Amino acid sequence: MRMKLIAALTVGVALSACGSVDFASRNAPFEVHNAPSLAFADNNTTTIQGPYEAGTAQAYQTAPTEPTEMPVQILNRVSVQQVNVLVPQSLRVSEANRYYPSGDIVWREDPIGNRHAQVQQIFQNALAAGTQNLDGDVPVVIDVVVERFHALTEKARYTVGGVHSIRFNMVIRDAETGQALSAPRVVRADLDGFGGQQAINAEARGVTQKVRISNHLAEVIRQELSRPEGYVNANLGFFQAVNKI
Repeated sequence: MRMKLIAALTVGVALSACGSVDFASRNAPFEVHNAPSLAFADNNTTTIQGPYEAGTAQAYQTAPTEPTEMPVQILNRVSVQQVNVLVPQSLRVSEANRYYPSGDIVWREDPIGNRHAQVQQIFQNALAAGTQNLDGDVPVVIDVVVERFHALTEKARYTVGGVHSIRFNMVIRDAETGQALSAPRVVRADLDGFGGQQAINAEARGVTQKVRISNHLAEVIRQELSRPEGYVNANLGFFQAVNKI
């Protein structure tokens, strides 16, 4: 029985992680970009402030798979008028309670339902919170397309833990003209996922997965808009590396 338990835990550790490593650089000139853009058409996002009524789209052009450079001239100068978040219906949802289920969206802390809408709301609220105090002289709109939102299943959370694997594409636009001020940029924002007693203790303090992920995304967007190097994804070791296999 002891050998079986050790074997089971070994397999669990190997299958419980997700993520990848990212490095950012920013030194492009402040100009309008003609690179592939994220197209937003429908009207169902939350406006922070400002005149735009644009919202999430049914279709979008795929952004580059590697991080792109951002204009340093707008760092610490933006005032975010609106955030548009799209969670494409093409992203696969998994409700399987496994250590590492296949799928693009794995989410458990809301009732079973429209996971795409739930993830969209998490992003919308987090990015709004992360940009609400930016009061620079460059009014912008941020368009975001979620590529991956892989939180922990019940089985992983209450045993070995893992990594919240989060990836999205982002474009910054002029709030008045709608023209892109940056090329589409891939942002990887992985976060360590609590497991076992650590997860139980955190929940007892009200620190749920949603709370941690939301606070993390708010900090990610702040760094994206204020630091020359942007947000640099954390190196989370073995759990993160397993997702590349």
